[in-house]
Amino acid sequence: MNDKTLAVDSELEGEIFPDDEEMDDELVEDEDIEEELMEDEEIEEDEIEEIGEDDEEIEESEEELLRKLCGEELGGEEQPEDELSEEDLIFVMDLAMNGPDNIKRMAESGDAAAQDRLGDCYKRGIGVKKDYAAAVAWYRKSAAQGNSAAQRSLGYCYDYGEGVKLDKERAVYWYKKSAAGGDVDAQRNLGNCYYYGEGVEKDFKKAFCWYKIAAQKGHPNAQCSLGVCYECGRGVEKNEEKAVRWYERAARQGDDCGLYNLGLCYVNGQGVEKDEEKGAEYIERAAKMGNTRAQYSLGVCYEIGRGKEKDDAASLFWYTKSAEQGDPEAQNEVGVNYQLGIGTEQDYKKAVKWYQKAAGQNYAEAQYNLGCCYDEGYGVKQSDKQAMKWYQKAAEQNHAKAQFNLGNCYDKGQGGKKDYEKAAMWYRKAAEQNYDRAQFCLGWFYEHGRSVEQDYEKAAMWYTLSAEQGYSDAQCSLGQCYELGRGVDQDYGQALKWYRAAAEQEDADAQYKMGWFYEKGLGVNKNIKKALKWFEKAAVLGNMHAQFSMGHYYEVGEGVKQDYAKAVKWYEKAAEQGHEDAQYNLGVYYKKGVGVNQDYGKAAEWYGQAAEQGDAQSQYNLGYLYDKGLGMRQDSEKAAQLYMKAAEQGDADAQYNLGLCYSSGAGVDQDDMKAAQWYKKAAEQGHAHAQYMLGLCYLNGEGVKQDSVQAAQWSFKAVQQNDADAMFILGYCFEKGEGVRQDIVNAVKLYYNAAQGGNADAQFNVGRMFESGQYPGVPQNKQEAVKWYTMAAEQGNQNAVDALRWMDGDLL
Repeated sequence: MNDKTLAVDSELEGEIFPDDEEMDDELVEDEDIEEELMEDEEIEEDEIEEIGEDDEEIEESEEELLRKLCGEELGGEEQPEDELSEEDLIFVMDLAMNGPDNIKRMAESGDAAAQDRLGDCYKRGIGVKKDYAAAVAWYRKSAAQGNSAAQRSLGYCYDYGEGVKLDKERAVYWYKKSAAGGDVDAQRNLGNCYYYGEGVEKDFKKAFCWYKIAAQKGHPNAQCSLGVCYECGRGVEKNEEKAVRWYERAARQGDDCGLYNLGLCYVNGQGVEKDEEKGAEYIERAAKMGNTRAQYSLGVCYEIGRGKEKDDAASLFWYTKSAEQGDPEAQNEVGVNYQLGIGTEQDYKKAVKWYQKAAGQNYAEAQYNLGCCYDEGYGVKQSDKQAMKWYQKAAEQNHAKAQFNLGNCYDKGQGGKKDYEKAAMWYRKAAEQNYDRAQFCLGWFYEHGRSVEQDYEKAAMWYTLSAEQGYSDAQCSLGQCYELGRGVDQDYGQALKWYRAAAEQEDADAQYKMGWFYEKGLGVNKNIKKALKWFEKAAVLGNMHAQFSMGHYYEVGEGVKQDYAKAVKWYEKAAEQGHEDAQYNLGVYYKKGVGVNQDYGKAAEWYGQAAEQGDAQSQYNLGYLYDKGLGMRQDSEKAAQLYMKAAEQGDADAQYNLGLCYSSGAGVDQDDMKAAQWYKKAAEQGHAHAQYMLGLCYLNGEGVKQDSVQAAQWSFKAVQQNDADAMFILGYCFEKGEGVRQDIVNAVKLYYNAAQGGNADAQFNVGRMFESGQYPGVPQNKQEAVKWYTMAAEQGNQNAVDALRWMDGDLL
């Protein structure tokens, strides 16, 4: 038989045969169908002429062909790989009993049946050496005499290019002639031609008709194909019950496809009551007959325990059987088993071998898996380019995961240059197939305007599609959309809902957000204990923001017992991940020795890490350590550089200290004007001592034009912040009437307050007032004068030192 197998190609989702009489109602002895189809599909006249020309060519070479046949004995090499049918064996016995000369004479004398059988001998190597060209020649002679078997065989030769150039249209021509003569195999083959559209335009109705004719005559494969038509509703109204009946007829005759499809029906409960065990039995019978798809499906049965007890080793056995016959889906599954070590020892190299076989057949899932192997270096040398190549092949076949991975390659520049437009294109293709990770990434692109116009509504839409499938990253991002009102109306309740959904999947970012919502009372009542519960969950999973929060709560002792050591522990975890504030806090802790032993070196280390990230306070503090030589060699130049970085970011302390550097020329060229400029920047931010220094600059005309009014005003601002040095300057202004109306009483008060605040100049002036007794409210008291002179002298005030010497002599 010249078979083309047709079977249902559906995923694994069916012996009780009905009496033949149950099917007779639908079997129509419609002899007119054959004639009608032949009339509808008459071959063009010019094609008939062309075929006739070929026949003439055969006649021209007939003498040579006959000479060849007569010159060789009909006893050539046998072809043991071809199993002989019963009819073939009878023919071989006839050859042995009657001798080849009789068969040759019969064929040469024009016996059509002998010509057809002689063609079969040459085609299959029965008693002679295989010779497709000789087979075709004898088939032609027999076919020309109307022998339907030879016509069908000649059609088959054209169908598969055996002994002639492959020509599907000529195949159909000869199948039609044979089918019209009643040859059941030709009728089935003609049905296949219409079903697949080979040599004729695809026509399921005509395919159905020819299948039915052959099926009614008992052709098992046609019966199976007719079942497929009923199951899929191709060429006839869909009827799963009728499909099962035809599968049963084919299965009864031992047709492997019929057994397989019947098994699927029972496993899935299609057209029959679901019975997975019975289904698996039918599938197993087909598998043992060598049906490739049945072997694969039996592997699935054993893998998932469907109709068979779950058995990974048995599953791999049947997958391998199918794979060895070239089934790409089975080859891929064998690869998966070796990769994961299911039913066998894990072996990445064998996995890759099987993936390569399936990928070579353009099977998308295997191409994707092979790409993953190259991506991770499993069983092959890691190669981004090879990974990208295989992702591309699978992606072009609409494989969603491969499309996503390919998009990711372009997104990250893995395997080539970054290309955000191509990344977005592939993400979109996968997203449109409802792949959650791709939907999330496409949403991210819209949120951030990467290669697409920024569109928060589209971002929220894609996040929603992904989040509803349970993808935690999308749920977290969607929560943020509702939190901030991006692309959706702001809704803390919805934000909390999506954050919670992600948090319950151990998404650390979402858990941190849950803590933050409870901390701030957003969408829920404020609850520090619940906030801490979520912060701790996120912190344990490594979220640095949550780790910082845990450090903060242990530092301040809110919701937990104050514990500086635990605060340090959590700050260190966050700092090691690059959290600037945690790095800064650790710098402070080590500088002051809080929760740890005081260590200026470690303080400088943590300040340094935060400073490199641009943290202004850390830049200032590190500059201060360099300035004072704490934990490192004193370096005024580095100090000034760090002060400058922080000052340019608006840090008032750094601006003030940078002013001091320019005033003294420490680490920079001395420059009173720049000093005054930096003092002013800090003073305008309310830095008290910078206000004092700026006042002093105006008082003395250093770096600015001398202006007593400005001096008094800036000193007054600093005095309001209880700056002792400024009190002295303002006192001086009131005493001398510079920039303000002279007011000795206020001057005395300011000098006294400044002296108590530790200002040496003010202490000297208070001593002077007690010595002279000439100031309002200050009686002459030399002992008090000595006390204040001494305090000033101990701070290095030379005027006080001189005054003490003078008074010492005077007292003597």
